[in-house]
Amino acid sequence: MPTDTIRRYFVAAIFSVFIGSQLVAPTSQARESKRPNILFIFADDQSFETIHAHGLDEIDTPALDSLAQSGISFTHAYNMGAWNGAVCVASRAMLNTGRFLWHANANVQHVDKDVAAGRYWSQYMGEAGYETYFSGKWHVKAKTEEIFDHVVHERPGMPNQTEEGYDRPQDENDSRWKPWDKKFNGFWKDGKHWSEVLGDDALSFLERAQNRDNPFFMYLAFNAPHDPRQSPKEFVDRYPLDKIAVPDNFIPEYPYREEMSAGKNLRDEKLAPFPRTEYSVKVHRQEYYAIITHMDEQIGRILEALKKSGKADNTYIFFTADHGLAVGHHGLIGKQNMYDHSVRVPFIVVGPNIKADAKIGAPIYLQDIMPTTLELAGVKKPNQVQFNSLLPLIEGKTTESSYDAIYGAYLEDSQRMVTCDGYKLILYPKIAKVRLYHVAIDPFEMHDLAGDKAHAGTIKKLFAKLESLQEATGDQLDLSEPFGSHDHNWRQ
Repeated sequence: MPTDTIRRYFVAAIFSVFIGSQLVAPTSQARESKRPNILFIFADDQSFETIHAHGLDEIDTPALDSLAQSGISFTHAYNMGAWNGAVCVASRAMLNTGRFLWHANANVQHVDKDVAAGRYWSQYMGEAGYETYFSGKWHVKAKTEEIFDHVVHERPGMPNQTEEGYDRPQDENDSRWKPWDKKFNGFWKDGKHWSEVLGDDALSFLERAQNRDNPFFMYLAFNAPHDPRQSPKEFVDRYPLDKIAVPDNFIPEYPYREEMSAGKNLRDEKLAPFPRTEYSVKVHRQEYYAIITHMDEQIGRILEALKKSGKADNTYIFFTADHGLAVGHHGLIGKQNMYDHSVRVPFIVVGPNIKADAKIGAPIYLQDIMPTTLELAGVKKPNQVQFNSLLPLIEGKTTESSYDAIYGAYLEDSQRMVTCDGYKLILYPKIAKVRLYHVAIDPFEMHDLAGDKAHAGTIKKLFAKLESLQEATGDQLDLSEPFGSHDHNWRQ
């Protein structure tokens, strides 16, 4: 039996021991009697589509498969967007403060005031009696040592990239850069791959926590699979190029890349040559899958250590990512766009009495994790927290999302998006460009319906919904100009 298959069965067996087959949701009374531990595992740049158990046969993710099979997967979890090219900054600011996009941006200048008032996620958990642990990527202005009890290896936004890591590969003979070559540092800086270091840190945290009576909150943030997408050669070798598929919606160049501020000068887009080639996309996807599988192995170590700690029976595990990534979809490489491959993320919840191998399609935001864990900890939702607890969905008390539409934005004036009732509207305000996709039947977003007069009513409805979401999110962009012209009479 292949090694990766054995590993998948091994991790699945671990989970079957402590998850069991119970299908009853936890009650409020049970939560109050013994507050659960919270283990939060956070990836960087991982698209919703990159888990084997969720349908991507190309990739090997035994640990994440076991999580998915042991709990609930939210299939439509979104990031709300970003105010700059580093989308992770906005995502993490929203996650740790609970504020919607533009409110979080406005609050960035008042970090010290928030810290002093105890308004960060980890601070609320600490006040509730949790011992708090952090390791990995932070990229938030608050100082980790001021808001967590235990901090090791705080990482920057990304490992160092090198000149050789950009504009590659030009062709099959381009061998300037290899993901396992340690001379470029990156994830290999200081000798051990950062994903492995985070795995080691997690094991140390769990060893310490197993002898403590108070519950723990662990925030474990991988830099993977962000570029430079480096991993040991054995992981890259698992993905021969002839087994890597080019995305169905691949095109050599996205026609509005410059107008939507995601063009040739954007760092993420410089990673691959222009125009995109099928070969270059295959290589980037090969390296993307390899670093995800390598990260998955570290997650497997963490899950095994949780079982050995004796704390698993009373621990909720949340896994997600800060946003997705294109890696060849729509002629794009980065995450600075409003397509599902970049705004949707994997989102898995495992814990006491949570349904096994369940899926929930109700749309949510990944930042809903914060108020969900606060409710589990018995913390009343703070006034400034705008995201919502997922417990009503997790416990089966409702099947309806608390959001009737999903909002998205990139930069103050470059992109806007709303997803509602099976449709997605994307706007590029700088050029008054409208794109409409019936995502319920066109999940790869390949057929733009905006030019079809039969859909004018749908556009009008979605535009009105977007304007209402602008107010809720603190968005100050006036869409009446340029979308109020005679060319857009659907607005009238």
